[in-house]
Amino acid sequence: MNSNPVNDNQAEGPMVFVVIAKAYETAGGEGIDLHILLTAPDDDSAIRTALNALSEEGFLEADLDQIGLITEEPVDEPHASAYQGALEGEVAIIRFN
Repeated sequence: MNSNPVNDNQAEGPMVFVVIAKAYETAGGEGIDLHILLTAPDDDSAIRTALNALSEEGFLEADLDQIGLITEEPVDEPHASAYQGALEGEVAIIRFN
């Protein structure tokens, strides 16, 4: 009998998350739309890592709208290079002004 359960839902490679957010650099200021790409073992870790990265970049507050897994490598910039950065362990923050 096999004692190791098999889960067909496990990812074969690293899980690259995208977090869609609006962040604020000043109290009461205008929000900046962001996409944050990063690797993490689960969505809770991805959220913590994204919030820490935003704090390190000087954002005071953030509203996280959505989180999801990227299932195919993006071909269009800036997401393609952000995806590569995430695979290398970076937290990529894409700003939309």
